[in-house]
Amino acid sequence: MSRLFPRTALWSRRLRAALAVLATAVAMCGVVLAATSTPSNAAACNGYVGLTFDDGPTGSTSALLNVLRTNGVRATMFNVGQNVQNNRSAAQAQVAAGMWVANHSWNHAHMTSMSQAQMQSDLSQTSSAIQSATGSRPVLFRPPYGETNSTLQSVASSLGMRQVIWDVDSQDWNGASVSQIVANASRLQAGQVILMHDGIQNTRDAIGQIMANLTSRNLCPGMISPSTGRAVAPDGTTPPPTTTPPPTTTPPPSGGTCTATATTPNVWGDRYNTSVTVSGASTWTVVVAITSPQRVTTIWNGTATWDSSGTVMTMRSNGSGNTFGFTTMTNGNSSARPQIRSCTSG
Repeated sequence: MSRLFPRTALWSRRLRAALAVLATAVAMCGVVLAATSTPSNAAACNGYVGLTFDDGPTGSTSALLNVLRTNGVRATMFNVGQNVQNNRSAAQAQVAAGMWVANHSWNHAHMTSMSQAQMQSDLSQTSSAIQSATGSRPVLFRPPYGETNSTLQSVASSLGMRQVIWDVDSQDWNGASVSQIVANASRLQAGQVILMHDGIQNTRDAIGQIMANLTSRNLCPGMISPSTGRAVAPDGTTPPPTTTPPPTTTPPPSGGTCTATATTPNVWGDRYNTSVTVSGASTWTVVVAITSPQRVTTIWNGTATWDSSGTVMTMRSNGSGNTFGFTTMTNGNSSARPQIRSCTSG
C-alpha cells in the first residue's frame, strides 16, 4: 500500500490540474457563447422602429414569442380584450418575454359606429382585462381596421391611452407571402411603425429577414412613445444623433415644398382607408382630391377643411406626426382613389 500511495497521490494531483484546465476552458467558452448569442446588443442603433402585432393573444402566440426571442426582438402587442380574458396565460407570456401590451378594443368591432358611451365601455373593459392579466394598464390604443374619429381619440385619451395607427402595412392579413411581408417591412424608416398580426405563419417566417434588413440599416426594434406615438429606444429615450449634418433650416421655410405619399392599406366592400406620409417638412399642408360620389367619413392625425364641392380636402398638420389618414366611403365607385394635388411646408 505504501508503494502505491505516491503514485495515487500523483495521479490525483494531475487529475485536479486537468479538471481545473477544463473548467477554465468551459468558463471561457461560456463567455464566448454569451457574447455571440446576442449580436444585436453590439449593433449600432441610429434609429428605432415599432414592430406591432394585432389581434392576439391567439393559439399561436407562444410560437410568435419564440421567434421574437430568437431574433432579439421586443415588440408591441395590440391585444383584443376578449382574447386576453380567454387566454390570460398567453398575455402574461407576452409580458414575460419583454413585449409591450396595448389595447385593440374588446372584440374588434367597427368602433366609429358606436356612441361615445359604448366606446368608453369597450376600451375600459379591454384595459381592465389586460391589467388584470398582466398587472399593467395599457397606455397605447389601436382602433380596429384603423378606423377612428375625434370622439374615439378623445375617449382613448380620457383613459390614458395614445392612439397609434401605422406607417407601413405588412399586408400579412391580406395573404401576403413571406417575401412580400419582408419587402413591405423594408420601407420602414426611423420612428415609424409597422402593422403585423399574431397567428399568421408567414409573418413569423418573415421576422428573421425583417431583422436582417433593419440591422443592415442600423435600425433596431423599439417601444412606441405614449407621448408622440413614434418609435423610440426600449428605455423610452430618443435615438442618438447620426453623423448626418442637420439641415440648414429646421423646419423648412413656410411655403417650401414637401412630398406626400398615399397608400391604401385597408380596402373593404364599401370603404377603404388611405394613409399619407409626408417627408421634407415637420409642419405641412397637403391638398387631396376625392372622386365623387366618394366621401370621406373619418380622419386622423390632421386637421381638414373642404372646398364647396366637398371633393377637395386640405389637410394640415396638428402635431400628431408626419402621417395622417382617412376613411372613404365608395358610394358605388369602388375603383377611384384619392389623388395628392400638392404638399407645402409651414
